[in-house]
Amino acid sequence: MRIILAGTGRTLYYLCRTFISKGWRVSVINPRAEECQELAQRLKAVVVHGAPADPILLEETGALGADAFLAVSSSDADNLVSCQLAALRFGIPRVLALVNDPDNEEVFRRLGVEAFCPTPIIAGLVEQRSALGGLTNLVPVAGGAVNITELELPAGAPATEQPLGRLELPEESLVACLVREGRLILPVGTLEPRPGDRLIVVTLPGNHGRVLSALLGTER
Repeated sequence: MRIILAGTGRTLYYLCRTFISKGWRVSVINPRAEECQELAQRLKAVVVHGAPADPILLEETGALGADAFLAVSSSDADNLVSCQLAALRFGIPRVLALVNDPDNEEVFRRLGVEAFCPTPIIAGLVEQRSALGGLTNLVPVAGGAVNITELELPAGAPATEQPLGRLELPEESLVACLVREGRLILPVGTLEPRPGDRLIVVTLPGNHGRVLSALLGTER
């Protein structure tokens, strides 16, 4: 698999390192010459100095044969333009853009660019973890339409006092699995969770708080 990453900064470096460790062939476009030199020295990747939104540079970097393109610069405009070029001009099947300003996320999607914004994810994690100590992960998927949450059940939580089938969870929510002492258990209605069990829960953004309240007993 071949991926092109465009942008600057430490996030770019760590993403490159992660993809390389998974066996991907990585190419990088970076407008900062000093960063290009460092990346070339530290990574087994093709590193190109220049503007990610330059179509000639994209072609020279191998955009015509790439499987994925990821834009992670600090400029939303550059990320949008480079992703549009990658998808429309070079036919890269999977393009993804970092959105620094949450207000721009919907604009990207309307223009046909799949986008992710870390700001609401981080804010959600902080908010939920502050209110619910057992919550360890909140991951939006499907463009933010669905949340997948991992949580630990404390003693006295409603979910530990009855079988799963008796819990009154909101519609369009699901306890996908339970982890007990490192063992994965597929949930059935008669399963009785215990304190310390970890639940993987699928919710919608609109019912997320109510689902957590039903499981953990915390008013939202």
